[in-house]
Amino acid sequence: MRSLTKFFQSIRFRITLVFVLLMIIALELLGAFFVRQIEQRNLATFQQQITLPKYATDQITTALRNKQTDEANHQIQDVLSGLNNTNLQEVQVIDRTGTIRGTLSVSGQQTIGQKTTDLNAQKALSGNQSFLKTRTINESGERKELMTTQLGVSSGRVREVTGIIVVKASLLPVYRNISNVMRLFIIAGLIALVASIALALFLARTLTRPIEQINEQTTKIASGDYSMVNHIYSPDELGHLAKSVNELSTRIEESTETVNAERNRLDSVLTHMADGVLAANRRGEVTIINQAAADFVGIEREAALGQNVIDLLRLQGKRTLRDMLENLDDFRVDLSNDGTELLVQAYISLIKRQSGFISGLVVVLHNITEQQRIDSERRMFVSNVSHELRTPLTSVRSYVDALAEGAIEDPEMAQNFLGVVQDETQRMIRMINDLLELSRLDQGTMEVKQEVINLNSLFNFVLNRFDMIIESDAKNTETPNKTYNIKREFTNEDVWVEVDPDKFTQVLDNIMNNAVKYSPDGGTITARLIKTKTRAILSISDQGLGIPRKDLDNIFNRFFRVDKSRSRAQGGTGLGLAISKEVVEKFNGRIWVDSVENQGSTFYISLAYVDDANIEGDDWDVE
Repeated sequence: MRSLTKFFQSIRFRITLVFVLLMIIALELLGAFFVRQIEQRNLATFQQQITLPKYATDQITTALRNKQTDEANHQIQDVLSGLNNTNLQEVQVIDRTGTIRGTLSVSGQQTIGQKTTDLNAQKALSGNQSFLKTRTINESGERKELMTTQLGVSSGRVREVTGIIVVKASLLPVYRNISNVMRLFIIAGLIALVASIALALFLARTLTRPIEQINEQTTKIASGDYSMVNHIYSPDELGHLAKSVNELSTRIEESTETVNAERNRLDSVLTHMADGVLAANRRGEVTIINQAAADFVGIEREAALGQNVIDLLRLQGKRTLRDMLENLDDFRVDLSNDGTELLVQAYISLIKRQSGFISGLVVVLHNITEQQRIDSERRMFVSNVSHELRTPLTSVRSYVDALAEGAIEDPEMAQNFLGVVQDETQRMIRMINDLLELSRLDQGTMEVKQEVINLNSLFNFVLNRFDMIIESDAKNTETPNKTYNIKREFTNEDVWVEVDPDKFTQVLDNIMNNAVKYSPDGGTITARLIKTKTRAILSISDQGLGIPRKDLDNIFNRFFRVDKSRSRAQGGTGLGLAISKEVVEKFNGRIWVDSVENQGSTFYISLAYVDDANIEGDDWDVE
C-alpha cells in the first residue's frame, strides 16, 4: 500500500497522468469531430437518396393540376408505386388545400382525402419559408427523417404552390453505420490509450530515472556517503545536472575529509593539551570544552556544553560577559574545590568573522597552582637560607668584634669565643653542604652507587654505632648527657634491598639523630624492620614531644621546623629530613611520619626488596 501511495505521489505518475489526459482529450475531440463529419456526410447522402426524382415531382405536379380528382389520385398513386427506393417508408402528396391525395404506405391509404394535421406541411402550403425542409423525428424510439418539398409553378418572381410532398425515411441504416464507425473508433482509441500509457510510462521513467538517481545520490551525500556516481545517459539538461551533482559530491567529499581531518587534529590537540580550552558564543554558552578544562571546573564535558561561561568559571559578581569581550587582559581564577587548591590563569581571545563581527570567545586556562607553590617555596627558601646564614654570621661577627676589641687578651674568654666561632662556622659548613647535596639531588647530578645489600645488617650497623655513643656518654662523667635506650624489633628473615649504602646510612643517621635529640632523658627508641609481600618497611619511634598534626604535611619541607628556637639550639640545619626524602625517593621508596603531640613520633621507610635467596650479605660488624 505504501509503495502504491508513493507511486501516485511521484512525478512519474503525474507525467503519465498528464500525458494520458492529453491523449484522451485529443482522442475525444478528434472523435467528436470525426463522428460529426461522418454523421453530416451520411445524412446529406441519405437526404439525396430519399429525394424524389424530378420526373416524379413533375408528374405529381401535373396530376395535382388535373381537375379530375379521382383520375389525378390514380396518377399520383401510380407515380408513387413506381418509386424504387427501399429507404422510403412513407410518401404523402398533399394538395394546396391540405388534403392528402396519395400515400406510399399501404396502411395509410385510408388517410387519402383527409386533411393533414402536420403544422410544418401547413406552413409549406401557405408559402411560409420558415418550414423545415428536413427534420428528424423520433417514433417509437426510432429516429426518422422527414423531408417536405413544395410543388408549384413559377410565374416571374412569384411561385404558385400547388402542393407538397412529405417523405418519411428511417435513419436506422445511417446511424447503424455511424455506430459501427464509433465502435471501431473506440477500439482504436482504447488501443491508442493503452499504447500512450505505456509510452507515457516509458517516457516518464526516462525522465524521472536520472532524477531518482540524483535524489538517491543527494540523500547519500546528506548521510555522509559519497561513493555513488550517477551515470550520464544523455548530454541534455538532466545529464548536465547529473554531472554537476557528481562534481558536487566529489568536492563535498574532499571538503568533508579536510574538515574532518582538521577537526580530528583539533580534537587531538585539545584532548592532549595540559591547558584547559573552552569556546563560547556571544551569549556566553559553552560550545567547545576539552577534558583539561572540564577537569579544572569539575564537570563532565557533555554537561558543560550549553552552560554559561561565567557560571562555569565561578565569576559571578567578579566579571561579566561584556567585560570579557571588551577587556582581553588575562586574569586569575580560583577553582579550588573539596579542599584541593587549584589556581588557573585565564587568557581570552575573541572569535571574529571577516566582517569584524564578534561571534564568540575562546578562554585558555593554564594551571598555575604548582608554579605558585614553587614560587612561594622559593621565596620561603631564600628567606630561610638568608635567616639561617645570617644568624651564625651575626654571632661570628659579634665574637670576632669582641676579640678585636680586646677580649683576645683574656686567654680563657678568647678560648670560649673562638670555640663559639668554630661551632657557628661548622654549622654554616654543614648547612652549605646540605644545600649542595639538595642541589645535586634536584639536578640529578648526585652520584649514586646502588648495590644489593642486607638491610638487616645495615640497620644493625647504624644502631650499633648509636649504642657505642650511648656507652661513651655513660663513661664520660665530666659532661653528663641524657640517657636513652635503643630497642630492636627485627624480622627473622633476611631483607635484601638495592640502595646506595652510604646515602641510605645518611638517611638512617638523620632519623636516629632526630630521635636522640627529641627523646626525653631515659626514653626508649624503638627500631623495627618487617617484611610484607612486596615491600620492606623499617621504622624508628621515639617518645619525644611529637609533631602537631597541622605540621605533619610540612615536616619534609626544606628549613621547616616545628619549634625553631629549640631546633636551632639543637644545632640542626632544617634540611636533614628534606634530604632523607629525596634520597629515599631516589631508590623508588617512600618515607612518611606518624606522630601524636606529647607522645612521640614514628618515621617509616618503605622499600622494594629483592627476592633472591642466593644473595649473600655483607658483614657490617663494627671494626
